[in-house]
Amino acid sequence: MRAKMLEKISLEQARKEAAPALHIGDAVRVQVKIKEGDKERLQAFAGTLIARDGTGATETITVRRISYGEGVERVFPLHTPSVAKIEVEKHGKIRRAKLYYLRRATGKKSRVTETAM
Repeated sequence: MRAKMLEKISLEQARKEAAPALHIGDAVRVQVKIKEGDKERLQAFAGTLIARDGTGATETITVRRISYGEGVERVFPLHTPSVAKIEVEKHGKIRRAKLYYLRRATGKKSRVTETAM
């Protein structure tokens, strides 16, 4: 009984359009809706997908990039209305489920090998 109710709520809150095939190590660009006063604009955040967590309506992705020499990570819920679009720019060849080791890697060691799209 309880599982059916949770499944129904999860289906209601899930995004209607299909998300692109996201894999760990991909270079992605996330378009986020930013509301400033009465105006709304799109802001892009591009980086490497280092983690996926959760299932259903609570699924999130963690994207990491280097900005002005500092590592910046953002966690995006996949099924929120504030995420306008997720684009996959490159596919990465990775053998790990989480790329947390990139946090302490610098230079060439922080690169992800690219595969053909």
